[in-house]
Amino acid sequence: MCNCGRNERGATDMDKVAYFTPYPFEIGQRMRIEGGPRAGDWLVVGVTERKVTLRCPISGREFEWDRFCYLVEEREAKWPAED
Repeated sequence: MCNCGRNERGATDMDKVAYFTPYPFEIGQRMRIEGGPRAGDWLVVGVTERKVTLRCPISGREFEWDRFCYLVEEREAKWPAED
């Protein structure tokens, strides 16, 4: 966890923080990405610890990307986090 900066305000100040978590892709999963350069429908055809391979169901083209994360929630929290 990166705690590179120092909290220049008080240690008890709260901010809205976006939390992200790795998505647990599964081979054979059908998915739709809404927005961004990867928008569209995809079939998961490969998964490793670092990469996910998606196939377009229309063109059949496959793309391997670094695994990406999804927004899980926003809530008030200390930021940056203190261990």
